[in-house]
Amino acid sequence: MKSLRGRRIFGGQAKGTALVSREAISFFGGVNPDTGVIEEEGHPLQGRSLSGRILVFPHGKGSTVGSYTLYRLMKAGKAPIAILNRECEPIVAVGAIIAEIPCVDRIDIDEIPDDSVLFVDADQGSVEVRKPVQTFRPGRP
Repeated sequence: MKSLRGRRIFGGQAKGTALVSREAISFFGGVNPDTGVIEEEGHPLQGRSLSGRILVFPHGKGSTVGSYTLYRLMKAGKAPIAILNRECEPIVAVGAIIAEIPCVDRIDIDEIPDDSVLFVDADQGSVEVRKPVQTFRPGRP
């Protein structure tokens, strides 16, 4: 297990599986607010859902309407259960606050593997990283 410390943006706790991007995410136009699926052409997470996951990415990008997209995701029941950033800029910060999504920044996201189990205590700015979840994939050793 690995422990990371960061800065609280919006408090709360979450336990779940990480969805990790090493690239910025644009919520307005890049994420479907009704399904939670990342639709941005060419994005490494294109076609994957952030719904019910702990979303880990360096920072947001794009329009300030992205804050409202996070709120729409929450209202549709498709939001991430927590957000971890290297640097949380205003679009993501406001979106996390209005959608009441636990959010921590100043986290070394390179220390978090995709599909790892995370325990987030945003009140304390702490993240515990467990090994990635092992999933059965037919045809793979």
